[in-house]
Amino acid sequence: MAKIATTLSLDADVKKEAQELFSDFGLDLSTAVGLFLRQSVREQRIPFEVKRDIPNAETLAALQEVKEMEAHPERYKGYSSFSEMMKEVMADA
Repeated sequence: MAKIATTLSLDADVKKEAQELFSDFGLDLSTAVGLFLRQSVREQRIPFEVKRDIPNAETLAALQEVKEMEAHPERYKGYSSFSEMMKEVMADA
């Protein structure tokens, strides 16, 4: 099957993130797009979901913070009600 060059206009950030993602799967952008198109034609629909199971750095940090708070609740301020918390927040504002 003959290949032809095709030009796509992409958001620069989306392209960079997609290249990083596909690299995790051992694919370059061209191969990933070709795979998507072939499968779409074969199934006559958006064919599949591909995702990372590994959370990003921000999510990992948040998960670690929750574990720390659960392990040592005495180190963190608690509130008996939302109103109590809001009073303190508004006093600090």
